[in-house]
Amino acid sequence: MNPLSAIDFYKADHRRQYPEGTEYVYSNFTPRSSRLAPVLDSFDDRVVFVGLQGYIKRFLIEAWNQNFFNQPKEKVVAKYKRRMDGSLGEGAIPVDHIEALHDLGYLPVEIKALAEGSRVNIKVPMFTIVNTLPAFYWLTNYLETSLSSDVWKVCTTATIAYEYKCLLMNFAERTGAPADFVPLQGHDFSSRGMSGIEDAAQSSLGHLTSFIGTDSVASIDYAEDYYNAEGVIGVSVPATEHSVMCMGTQGGEVDTFRRLIAELYPRGVVSIVSDTWDFWQVITSYARDLKDTILAREEDALGLAKVVFRPDSGDPVKIICGDPDAEPGSPEYKGAVECLWDIFGGDITDKGYKTLNPRVGLIYGDSITLQRARAILNGMEAKGFASSNIVLGIGSYTYQYLTRDNFGFAMKATWGQVYGEGREIFKDPVTDSGTKKSARGLLRVEKTGEGFELFDQQSFDQEKQGELKTVFKDGALVREQSLTDIRERLAS
Repeated sequence: MNPLSAIDFYKADHRRQYPEGTEYVYSNFTPRSSRLAPVLDSFDDRVVFVGLQGYIKRFLIEAWNQNFFNQPKEKVVAKYKRRMDGSLGEGAIPVDHIEALHDLGYLPVEIKALAEGSRVNIKVPMFTIVNTLPAFYWLTNYLETSLSSDVWKVCTTATIAYEYKCLLMNFAERTGAPADFVPLQGHDFSSRGMSGIEDAAQSSLGHLTSFIGTDSVASIDYAEDYYNAEGVIGVSVPATEHSVMCMGTQGGEVDTFRRLIAELYPRGVVSIVSDTWDFWQVITSYARDLKDTILAREEDALGLAKVVFRPDSGDPVKIICGDPDAEPGSPEYKGAVECLWDIFGGDITDKGYKTLNPRVGLIYGDSITLQRARAILNGMEAKGFASSNIVLGIGSYTYQYLTRDNFGFAMKATWGQVYGEGREIFKDPVTDSGTKKSARGLLRVEKTGEGFELFDQQSFDQEKQGELKTVFKDGALVREQSLTDIRERLAS
């Protein structure tokens, strides 16, 4: 894509709409409100900041260089003119400023940002952006469309992933489950529900800031390419889908299980979808028939030899924890975790909660939300089972049911310069509740005991201080962070 096209049409002619003599436009990107946020039980009005570096590398550097600056000027300008003429009218948008940008050979903007992995208070800017050459004042907010669309989703996903991790850590502490299992306990199943693979890769990067369990291969590539990720980035296990089980036929289902756990995967972890026909038959009859085979499997290099049963339909709380309205003593009444305990037994944590034999486990990944996750964990706790008996597959029900407005993300200009005179600009709609009221002037952000605090109407010297540090300037990334840095900052 010609990066010039990564805009809303109304951006195209703002250059001429600014007052004559405009030289600089200074804007910021801020989460303004959490009023539309998903229900996050432990949310304290702080949003995880991540995703800007990926945008800078992938779009501001790679896309602009490959598809604009390194292309013949006549070609890219002609394409831009054709697009504008075709949709806005012949000659509606002059192209001399585009030609001048190509002649310059780089993007003359400076971005200052907080450290990625920070939890940023509502109404505090995560980053600012300003042009560095007066002739390109139009470029600051021209980039808003691509900046906003690339960054809000990753921040939102990372914030929700953080809430899942807090939830799982809380129940691990309450039930005596191992805390080092939590990074594996939230497993990303969201890719197929996203709006394309790029969306999946970027969104799932947010998940990787709190977890290592993922089925999003593209997100691991994204983390390596744009966040210098090393070591354990994301992990998964061999797993089946319904087509595999169906192809083995209903009459041969137990043989399919046996072939998977004894022949194809005789060691390590394997996850098998178990509700293709009768989940309760699988979790009681088949599991008992296969008990000796399951217990005889070999451990892998990590000492693991687990068969994970995956129910994939019904009410997840009732499937895992049992249905009090079902016939007493029935599998449905007991729930999957108790059925497996009856067959395989297990251990007791130091808090007095049961943990299944390490050779078996459960994963549930259908329509999981934070509320359902909490209900499952509460249900297991009430039955005397530790939280580590379940892995949660977190999919599009969590990571796709989102909008930019969940945390009110917006990029707004607060300062400009016209004929050498600085102007503190702001918006404060009388018809609004106050959510859309912007800061004024140059901005500074300081770290406090309550997180981050915004100071507006700053002098040039004051704006240079604080936690907003230059990360991109004049076409180059000048401050780089790794996924390890981000994870450690967020974990702290």
